[in-house]
Amino acid sequence: MATLVDSNVLIDVIEGGLAWSQRSELALERVGAAGPVVINPVIYAEVSVRYEDTDELDLDLPLDFFQREQLPWPAAFLAGKAFAEYRRRGGQRRSPLPDFFIGAHAAVTGMQLLTRDEARYRTYFPTVELIVPA
Repeated sequence: MATLVDSNVLIDVIEGGLAWSQRSELALERVGAAGPVVINPVIYAEVSVRYEDTDELDLDLPLDFFQREQLPWPAAFLAGKAFAEYRRRGGQRRSPLPDFFIGAHAAVTGMQLLTRDEARYRTYFPTVELIVPA
């Protein structure tokens, strides 16, 4: 099964030394051994803020490990609906819309999602199988 990898896991692995780094790295290795590992433009953009240029970023997100997929149009629609529900429930703008694009992408394509943000994805995308680094 393909696994979409949330940017928080990638940042853990890339930055290293963080509380979650080792757990995230092991989880990423496990899903990579089990099937395709996928990122999308939203994930790429969230990770990119730490880099000066795309060449440097692409070294840390190599194409021979990470498949790159576009965000499906139905995922964009679902992300908007989930974000609207989040706001209706009193969610603050602190929660960025990109998280909803990531969850929706996994939901409409049937991918599992490797993330540390278990609560939000379970609440707004209950059909997505979550893998949380342990």
